[in-house]
Amino acid sequence: MKHIAKRVNVNRRIRAKEVRLISADGDQLGVVPLREALGIAEESGLDLVEVAPQDNPPVCRIMDYGRYKYQQSKKTQESRKRSSGYQIKEIKFRPMTGEHDFQVKLRKIKRFLENRDKVKVSIMFRGRELAYTERGSELLKRIADETSDFASVEQDARREGRQMFMILAHR
Repeated sequence: MKHIAKRVNVNRRIRAKEVRLISADGDQLGVVPLREALGIAEESGLDLVEVAPQDNPPVCRIMDYGRYKYQQSKKTQESRKRSSGYQIKEIKFRPMTGEHDFQVKLRKIKRFLENRDKVKVSIMFRGRELAYTERGSELLKRIADETSDFASVEQDARREGRQMFMILAHR
């Protein structure tokens, strides 16, 4: 697990003579000497955490430091998840996919693209269906044409073994 990027001063690591103190409930207790702030924190069984070291005097809060660290790591994990921005979703077709199934899957592709996800459209060939690779190419071309007003082909149709695929991205 990664640590919080910036070092946070806790309890005896705080070097200021006076601190602006915030209680565990979030109430402002004003500017108090560091020793007094440490005493109040110790009395309540919590830690004195420097939350804004750049201020003058620095802002310190009485809280459970272990819990604070846990919440910070959860926040960074969430932001990392969201920053990836998109996922690659896959929709599978077969060379003999019927018209109704084609339309249903096309709507699904549109929904994924509207959510800013990329879509890997793949066509699976089984057994003797490998004889219909040109049908697979036509199917991928049709999908690209039907989605051309809101999607662009990021990776052209390509065949690997018994599979043919292309990747679409939102414009």
